[in-house]
Amino acid sequence: MKRRVKAESKQQQAFINQVINELKSNPGKLDIIRENLSYYREQQFLKRGFLLAIERFDWVFEASNDVEQICAQILANDYIGKRLRRYPLLYKGVLERTY
Repeated sequence: MKRRVKAESKQQQAFINQVINELKSNPGKLDIIRENLSYYREQQFLKRGFLLAIERFDWVFEASNDVEQICAQILANDYIGKRLRRYPLLYKGVLERTY
């Protein structure tokens, strides 16, 4: 039995695009993502998929520290890119909310 591939919502796509634009304009915010990764890594009970996303992000950071390459990997239409976009909590704090 094949699993149905769930399409990303327009809201999720818009959020990721805002995150990418913010990272490109302020590369120092990659540290916020690193802090989020370490915070969630310490949590005792996480879904397997979330743990895989953390692991994949670790791979991306190991491969490169260049913000352009990291953003390209997040936007990539491959397994790792889809995994990184699936969990918006990893990007918590990158965008400032003014409301």
